[in-house]
Amino acid sequence: MINYTGQFLLSSPALNGTDFEEALLFIIEDNEKGSTGFIINKPFPRKLNELEEFKKSLPFPLYTGGPVATDSIFMLHRRPDIIEDGRKIAEGIFLGGNIQQAVAAINRQTITEADIKLFIGYCGWDAGQLQEEREEGSWITCTAVEPFSHYA
Repeated sequence: MINYTGQFLLSSPALNGTDFEEALLFIIEDNEKGSTGFIINKPFPRKLNELEEFKKSLPFPLYTGGPVATDSIFMLHRRPDIIEDGRKIAEGIFLGGNIQQAVAAINRQTITEADIKLFIGYCGWDAGQLQEEREEGSWITCTAVEPFSHYA
């Protein structure tokens, strides 16, 4: 079984008309329990400062990470020197960590869109489901993609 952790997948035309139409995914976990990732190329219709909890923040972009847990914010970043407690996903890419430190760094402008991406929701698959979808042609593996670039 292929492990897709740290890889990018592009939706095929087979997924047109779904939440995943023209979606570029970054897979953060793929194991015997299932798979998790974020859609990295779909802007969320609101900015960080438009969320009640962060109304005093700068207007930082948010992304629609996926259809699961859409009441939560998730983050990918490359600044473990500023944001503590993140988990390394791939070389130079970290998941989560201290959101208060991240927001403070955004507000001080010591961290930029080139260093962090904030998501509303995530994508999740049961064990083997992503592999099955890949084999049936729903997803195409991508190379030379950078999660902090702007694809929208």
